[in-house]
Amino acid sequence: MVALPYGVWAVLLYSVLSAGVNAEPVVPCTIARPVSATEMVRDAQVIVRAQAVEYSVGPTGLTTTGTPNSVVRFKVVETLKGSVGAADLTLQGYLGEKDDFNDHAAPYTFVRPGGRAGSCFANTYRRGAEFLLMLKRAGDAFTVNWYALGPVNEQLRSADDPWLRWVREELKRK
Repeated sequence: MVALPYGVWAVLLYSVLSAGVNAEPVVPCTIARPVSATEMVRDAQVIVRAQAVEYSVGPTGLTTTGTPNSVVRFKVVETLKGSVGAADLTLQGYLGEKDDFNDHAAPYTFVRPGGRAGSCFANTYRRGAEFLLMLKRAGDAFTVNWYALGPVNEQLRSADDPWLRWVREELKRK
């Protein structure tokens, strides 16, 4: 055992104890019925193709699979349904360095891999990448956290992405 000064032991003990006190219970995400891409497109108030640009509010503290305390700014590239009322849009989230494409075939019926870690929603976006965002109003802002385990904020491979094509066709059917 390493001999550490009393102050170091006190800090370590406090850190361990406060982590236990401040910890939130981990509950896996479950839904009552299968995800329906048709239902999701119908119920979204706004659908946009947007590029993740930068942080409006940077992250503080630890990252979480829950609701981030950081805010990402997006540049709206195309509006498919509704209106965000501006050229930019902000969402709670993180910027990451890796692609996070959905590994299912379009139409997607499950969230991309980044949303399968327990919170029900993917919350990381690659800077410069485009995403198809299915939004609902949450007070004065928009959110993608409204359809658990649904593909509400999928990264696009191109402007001709199969998911984007399917959503456009689905909107024409309505």
